[in-house]
Amino acid sequence: MGKHIVVGAGQVGAHLARTLLEQGHEVVLVSRSGSGPDGVERVAADAADTERLTALTRGADTLYNCVNPRYHRWLEDWPPMAESLLATAQDTGAGYVILGNLYGYGVPEGPMREDHPYAPTTAKFELRVRMWRDALAAHEAGRIRATEVRGSDYFGPGCLDQSHLGERFVPKLLAGKRIQYAGDPGQPHSWTYAPDVARALAAAGTGDQAWGRAWHVPTAPALTAREVAERMSAVAGVRNPGVTALPHWLIRALGTVSPMLGELEAVRYQFVRPFIIDSTATEAAFGLAPTPMDEALAATVAWWRDRLGAAA
Repeated sequence: MGKHIVVGAGQVGAHLARTLLEQGHEVVLVSRSGSGPDGVERVAADAADTERLTALTRGADTLYNCVNPRYHRWLEDWPPMAESLLATAQDTGAGYVILGNLYGYGVPEGPMREDHPYAPTTAKFELRVRMWRDALAAHEAGRIRATEVRGSDYFGPGCLDQSHLGERFVPKLLAGKRIQYAGDPGQPHSWTYAPDVARALAAAGTGDQAWGRAWHVPTAPALTAREVAERMSAVAGVRNPGVTALPHWLIRALGTVSPMLGELEAVRYQFVRPFIIDSTATEAAFGLAPTPMDEALAATVAWWRDRLGAAA
C-alpha cells in the first residue's frame, strides 16, 4: 500500500480520500479548511504554497489535484495553484493525477472521447487545457508522471450548489415542487456519479498504465433532465413534480447579481444540445464500470434526505 496526497476536500476530494483509505492506503487530505472525512490525516494548507505542499508530499506515491475554486475565480486562483502542484510533483517524484473536465473540448458534434480536439470557448476553459498541456509536457520530458481524469457534470452525495443535480434539483423534487432547469430539459446529457470519479482517480493513481494521457470517468448512458427526475422520483417513492426550462433571459438577468449564475452563460451550450461522454476506453483499460443509474440516484436521495432531516 502507498501514501497518497489529495489536495482539495470538496465534492470529489472527500470521496477520493475515502476510496483510497478503504483500499488500505495512507491518505493525507489537504485543504484550506483542513476538513474532510474521518480516518484520513487532514491538513490545513494553501495549494499555492509550494514549499508547504512539497513538504507534505515528500515520500508520497501520488499527488492528486482535486482543487475546485469557484468558476468566477478561475483566472485568478488557478494559475498559482497549478504551478505549485506541478512543481511539487517535479520536486518530489510523486505521480501527478489531475481531476479534469470536458470544457476544453468546446461545443461537441457527437460523443466526446479522450482524443476529441480541443476548442475551448472561454479564457477559463483555455486555462484548464493549458494546465493539462503543461503537465503532459513535463511528463513527456521525463520530469514527472502525469495523467488527467475527466468527467461530465457531477452528482451524488456531497454535490451541492455546483451540481445541476444538486441543491437546485433534489430538494425540490423531494418536496414535490416543479424543478426549474437552466437549459433544455429534453436534451440528453451525461451525468457522472461522484463516487465513480473517485474510483477512476484512485485507479489512475495506484497503477502504472494511466500515465501520459487523459481518461474519461466511467459514466452511465446519457439521460435528459426530465428522465433523471422521473427515475429519481421512482427510486424516492414520490410523485414526479416535473422539470421546466428556466427562461434564458432570467438566467442572464440573475447572472448580473450572482457570480455563480453568471457563469452559466459560458456553459449554456452543454445544456441546450446533446452533451455526451464516451468512457469506453477507461472501462476497458481499468476494468471499471459506472454505477447503475438507479443505484446512484437512490444513494443521492438517501444522502439528501439525511441532510434535509438534519437541517430540519
